[in-house]
Amino acid sequence: MNFSEEWVHRYSRHIILPEVGGEGQMKINNAKVLVIGTGGLGSPVAFYLAAAGVGNLGIIDDDVVDLSNLQRQILHSTKDIGRPKVDSAREKLVALNPDCNVVTYHERLMAHNIMDIIRDYDIIVDGTDNFATRFVTNDACVMAGKPFVHGGILRFAGQALTVVPGAGPCFRCIFREPPPPGSVPTCSEAGVLGVLAGTIGLIQATEVLKYILGIGELLIGRLLTYDALEMSFREVQVKKNPACPVCGENPTIKELIDYELPGCAIPTDK
Repeated sequence: MNFSEEWVHRYSRHIILPEVGGEGQMKINNAKVLVIGTGGLGSPVAFYLAAAGVGNLGIIDDDVVDLSNLQRQILHSTKDIGRPKVDSAREKLVALNPDCNVVTYHERLMAHNIMDIIRDYDIIVDGTDNFATRFVTNDACVMAGKPFVHGGILRFAGQALTVVPGAGPCFRCIFREPPPPGSVPTCSEAGVLGVLAGTIGLIQATEVLKYILGIGELLIGRLLTYDALEMSFREVQVKKNPACPVCGENPTIKELIDYELPGCAIPTDK
């Protein structure tokens, strides 16, 4: 296999890793990853995956850049206020790595379009800021047999989980239903430490690269929680729920559901 001098130089720090090498870097270059959301979590995820050389990167977001986003959403800058987030994000990602094919979807991910969008991707990243998209993502990925990496943040707390259908629990095995409207505050109501998005987002990006390379131990059945104030991580072992309405022995959810719920939050009823 012939590699250009520029390619070797760009990815040299990966290539010298025995667990990656030239073959592993080619796996990264050939991978197709969809990042749902280009906000607090999606920004660091997409930025580092583009830097790593992910060859095909899909980003979906229906929002535009707002001044309040800039405290944590590092793909955007002051001059981008009012622009679609996917356009702002694509500009930064291509500038970082011109070899990265960035596909944008300026729309909201919902039951009617998610299957068509996720079909061509190897792994999905949940960088959402609401429960509605989070649950439809879980359900669609389970039904389609697509692995995805979940992340959530609120105030000073964050969490991450990798779901590989058939290999471990899904998000609904742990959190069966979205919380009732108004029971969990949103980021705009409760706040979020800006750098927290980077911490959890980079954990998600790490999981994606490990999955692509087939190395290490993924967060399958292991809900990783983070407390920024204590600077502590805790791992909660979770098992596949036989009664899960999506991935259980007798699933009751056989069609995708659109929930109309606000949120920029993480469930608290573990």
